[in-house]
Amino acid sequence: MSAHDSKGRILFVLTSNSELGDTGKKTGYYLSEVTHPLEVLTEAGYTVDFVSPQGGPAPMDPGSRDMDDEANQNFLGSEQWQRAIDNTRQPEDINPEDYDAIFFAGGHGTMWDLPGSDALAELTAKIYENDGVVGAVCHGPAGLVNVKLSNGEYLVKDKHVASFTDDEEKTVELDSVVPFLLESKLTERGAKHSKADVFQPHVATDGRLVTGQNPQSAKAVGEAIREVLEAG
Repeated sequence: MSAHDSKGRILFVLTSNSELGDTGKKTGYYLSEVTHPLEVLTEAGYTVDFVSPQGGPAPMDPGSRDMDDEANQNFLGSEQWQRAIDNTRQPEDINPEDYDAIFFAGGHGTMWDLPGSDALAELTAKIYENDGVVGAVCHGPAGLVNVKLSNGEYLVKDKHVASFTDDEEKTVELDSVVPFLLESKLTERGAKHSKADVFQPHVATDGRLVTGQNPQSAKAVGEAIREVLEAG
């Protein structure tokens, strides 16, 4: 943590992928899954930086542009945040010791590029093993499915987690488009997956791992990350 930070630094991970499989439709990060946790954590005094698998501009899912949402308005109207989104860093350029937490925002784009990023997986494991907090919401836990700790075990093994559910994927009719079903993959990795009804808020906190089910859970995930950081 550098001297000018009041509390610490949190690294937000965004997808670099803008293509929804081979549907010809656009995707990216889901706006409120960035803005709601961001608002909670910056108001609590944390500094937020952005990283994506490829670095540079991170695409936003056009379907998530809800301008009736005040947090979204503030974010899209901020030159500081738009500059940050247009200039995300690459994981290879990040020093894990600079961060108290790493948070994976969702959006369907994550399903294609986050699981295959070895650099992000390594960064996440190092932050976690440095006593940092790992958070994710909705499809963001796609970035956790291949994270292994130094003991060779998956980070999510035997831990309580939440994510976008298989039922939710079927409800939005993208279960045959995504490369895998996230709830099923996390369970396959040994996670103890829990869920609420479709599109109802649900957060699972297991020590320093905080995960949420869907966009409706995004603010609560930010609040839970804040609580774990402040309890630490």
